[in-house]
Amino acid sequence: MNKKAVLLINLGTPDHVDTRSVRRYLRDFLNDPRVIDLPAFVRWPLVNLLIVPFRYKKTTAAYQQIWDGQGSPLLTISRRLQSGLSKALGSGYQVELGMRYGSPSIQLAMNQLKTCDSLTVIPLFPQYSSAATGSAIESLFNSAAGQWNIPEIKIISDFFSQPDFISAVADGISRTLNGKTIDRILFSYHGLPERHVIKSGCASSCDRLNACPPVDSDNRYCYRAQCYATTEAVAHQLRLPRQQYSVAFQSRLGKTPWIKPYTDKVFPELIEKGIRNLAVVSPSFVADCLETLEEINIRGRAQWLALGGKEFTFIPCINDSQIWINALKKMILSA
Repeated sequence: MNKKAVLLINLGTPDHVDTRSVRRYLRDFLNDPRVIDLPAFVRWPLVNLLIVPFRYKKTTAAYQQIWDGQGSPLLTISRRLQSGLSKALGSGYQVELGMRYGSPSIQLAMNQLKTCDSLTVIPLFPQYSSAATGSAIESLFNSAAGQWNIPEIKIISDFFSQPDFISAVADGISRTLNGKTIDRILFSYHGLPERHVIKSGCASSCDRLNACPPVDSDNRYCYRAQCYATTEAVAHQLRLPRQQYSVAFQSRLGKTPWIKPYTDKVFPELIEKGIRNLAVVSPSFVADCLETLEEINIRGRAQWLALGGKEFTFIPCINDSQIWINALKKMILSA
């Protein structure tokens, strides 16, 4: 019998919510040359002597605000997604979860899949970036290289405009905003250094301030363009007027230029335009995590209200919703 398997890969999370665990996680994450793409002799002291020592306590405090009785929200949601997908696919498939950083590792997941004949891998990052998707795929290949028998591997490297993913995001927005009066929906995506877009080979004509051109062969791997493509697809499905939504990018680190506009800078600009009732959705994440629960729903909310905003509506990620599980199943079966 042909043994089929699926590997879901997400970014990862500290094992515990103490400073030692968070410090270890940050070192693992930020020393990845695809995340901080500087020469090793520059990256190592920057990460280990500057960034981590001055950041880990603040990051620990942030994690402590979202950690619940089950532990890390990202991990518990990902486990529920794994379970739901396994049930949807049936006994003909084995579904495993691997984290790029932390536990359960990609190596551990691959060890569980040694007897499979075919493997479909889905890095759970809708828009492709070398820092997330590329790093996950590289780790996958390194893990597979240690196996004697390497199965047929199919990788779904992005799904930023996949219709069922778009439907899942649109459904989550509709359910959250049902009956609410909203002036603007802000699509807030995880940011990247501008040099990552340049290194992707993007050849489109773009001022990097306004909306990117549609994705084509010139900007196939442009993360920013894929984010705008996701936004336009969701807005089209929801029939949103152009003046009712905006795009921004969050989570920047350091002083190097990151892709714009910045989420925390867009907030005051919206206030100046008379926007008071704001909803924020983050479609670069499929599971709620530090960047959505703490950065957006806690710090972002506080900033918005301090600026004079009236309502701040946090739109959860698609998480383990049935519509998202069905979308994943469809992607796997058609891979």
